[in-house]
Amino acid sequence: MKVVILAGGFGTRISEESRIIPKPMIEIGGKPIIWHIMKEYSKYGFNEFLICAGYKQHVIKEWFANYYIHTSDVTFDFTEEEYSMKVHSRFSEPWKVTVIDTGLNTMTGGRIKRMQPFIGDEPFLLTYGDGLSDVNISKIVELHEKNNKIVTLTSVEVAQRFGVLELDGNLVKTFKEKHTGDDNRINAGYMVVDPRVFDYIEGDSTVFEKHTLELLASKGEVITYKHDGFWQCMDTKREKDMLEEMWNSNKAPWKTWED
Repeated sequence: MKVVILAGGFGTRISEESRIIPKPMIEIGGKPIIWHIMKEYSKYGFNEFLICAGYKQHVIKEWFANYYIHTSDVTFDFTEEEYSMKVHSRFSEPWKVTVIDTGLNTMTGGRIKRMQPFIGDEPFLLTYGDGLSDVNISKIVELHEKNNKIVTLTSVEVAQRFGVLELDGNLVKTFKEKHTGDDNRINAGYMVVDPRVFDYIEGDSTVFEKHTLELLASKGEVITYKHDGFWQCMDTKREKDMLEEMWNSNKAPWKTWED
């Protein structure tokens, strides 16, 4: 399965850093958060990524274009007439990465719709470029294949205010606003999606969470994998600093891969 990562938004709630670079490129422990997300998927054998870029998309392209420089020791030789560069101990991930400019103001559903030519008629994995988790991705895929719904999404319990899911067992019935103390689950991303979903996305102005998921839920086509482990989004500078502290203290729950 290909992994689609939504990485095109403006990241206005963490504007202290996203003013300069796109939110998925904000670093945790010296690596962009999108790198951490990709490492999570790679652990489970998913190594082909489609990145839905938009805001400052050139930053994402340039980072992957220079991946060897970011991850290896490099000698720049200016002593000869012809400048040269030598990469030492070259290391790269087993990844195939396609970065697609899905537009500056395109909504989430529209960005997903623009992936259709790259995905074809196969199910795909879908997540956001700003959340980390220790969820077992293989189990999400297993649940999706067992139930044959259009969307399988990961849900978690949090104490913050988000849109929440109303569930009947594992079946997602509807979406509603969450208020502190409701003890309900939110959509944490980490989804498996059937290509039938493209029929429920009208175009660039479609908000996937508000229009597509709510419509599919009303038709009984959304199921959830309930994750009770670690999950944390990076919406604010405080959350970014918290994730940074976890990484630097070797207590990052999402780091389930081997070095």
